[in-house]
Amino acid sequence: MPSSLPMLRILVGVAMLTTACATPVAPVVAKSSSSSTSPPPPVQAKDPVAEGLPGMPPVTDPHNIAAAAGAGMVLDKLKRDKPLVYVPHSESGDVWVIDPTTFAVVARYPGGRELQHVVPSYDMRTLYATDDVGDHLVPFDPLTGRPGKQIPVVDPYNMYFTPDGKYAISVAERLKKLVWYDPATWTEHDETAVENCAGIDHADFSANGKTAVFTCEFAGRVAVIDVATHTLLRTIDMPRRNTMMGPQDIKLAPDGSVYYIADSDENGLWVLDGAATKVLRFIPTGRGAHGLYLSRDAKQLYVTNRHEGSVSVLDSYTGQALATWRIPGGGSPDMGNVSADGTQLWISGRYDRVVYVFSTKDGSLIKRIPVGSGPHGLCVWPQPGRYSLGHTGITR
Repeated sequence: MPSSLPMLRILVGVAMLTTACATPVAPVVAKSSSSSTSPPPPVQAKDPVAEGLPGMPPVTDPHNIAAAAGAGMVLDKLKRDKPLVYVPHSESGDVWVIDPTTFAVVARYPGGRELQHVVPSYDMRTLYATDDVGDHLVPFDPLTGRPGKQIPVVDPYNMYFTPDGKYAISVAERLKKLVWYDPATWTEHDETAVENCAGIDHADFSANGKTAVFTCEFAGRVAVIDVATHTLLRTIDMPRRNTMMGPQDIKLAPDGSVYYIADSDENGLWVLDGAATKVLRFIPTGRGAHGLYLSRDAKQLYVTNRHEGSVSVLDSYTGQALATWRIPGGGSPDMGNVSADGTQLWISGRYDRVVYVFSTKDGSLIKRIPVGSGPHGLCVWPQPGRYSLGHTGITR
C-alpha cells in the first residue's frame, strides 16, 4: 500500500466477533448491529452454488470452483498470446515486461503516476494496468504485449469483474467507494459508497457469484456487497481490528466453505464463513501476511509474508500448515500469480526492486529478477480458466 494514503483512526476498542450493518437501499430495512443480527446471507453455506448469479458460467465442480483453471487448461483463444510477465511499479510508474522462459526483461513502458496491478479482463483478451493516482487504465494487448491508449477510470487502485461479465468494478480506495463500469465502453454505471471501509482494496466472490467480499485495510473489517444490486449488505469486523496494515488479500476456499483473509498486522489469516456472516478462527502464517494464491489443482494456498520474506503453504480446504518457503537473505514477497502449468509462483518484491520466482514443487527460489521501484501486482500471462474475475488473475 502506498505510504501516502490516509489512515483512518477508529476510536473503538478491540471488538468481539460482530457484524455491523450498513444502511442498505430500500426495500431492505436497515438494522443496527448492536440490537439485532445481520440480514440473512443470499445463499446457505451448505449449498454454495445454488441459484447462481444469472449469466455466470455454471460451476462445473462444487468441490473446486477453480476446476476449469487447472494446469495447462488455457483456452484456445489465448494460446497465441505471448507468454509474458507484466510488472507494474507503484513508485516508478511504469510496466516492465519479463520473458518467463529466459527471465530477461524484454520491455519497459511508461504507464502513469502510480501503477498498482495488471488485471486480466473478464474475457481475458485485454490486460489493464491500473493507475489510481492518474485515474486511468493502460490496456495491454496480450497478443503483442504492447500497451494501447489510456482509458479514464476513477481511482482504480484495484479492479474486478462481476462473475456474469456485466460490470467492471474500480476499487476506488482513496475515495472509499466502488465504481461500476460497462467493461465494453467504460461508461460509468453507478457507485457504491463504503464509508466504513477505509482502505478498501482486495476482493473475492462467493461460489454462486451473488456476493463479493472486499477487505478494508484501514478499518479492520470487510464489506459484503450484493453483486446484482450493487448495495452494501453489511460490514464484518475482525476479532482484532488492525487499522494500519490490517486486512489485505482475500481468497475463497475451493469448495466455497470459507474465505481466507490475510491480515498484515496480525501476521496470518482470519477465516470467514462462506456465507460471509462471521469470523470463525485465525491461522498464523508469518509477519506481514499479504497475498493469497491457489495452486493449479486448488489443493494448496500460497500466502506471501511480506515482512518476513517467506511464503506459507496451507491446505486450501482445511487451512492446515504444510510448509514454509523462505527467501535466502530475506525479501518482501507481495503480489503475483502461479504459472499456467502450475510449476512456478511469480511474486513481486515490493520493497526490494525484484521479482521472485519460486518452484511450487519444493519452494526453492529459482530466480531473483531485478526490476524497477515499487513492483506491485504483477500478472503472469496467459492463465488457465474460462473467465477472469480480475485482480492479478482470479480465474474460474
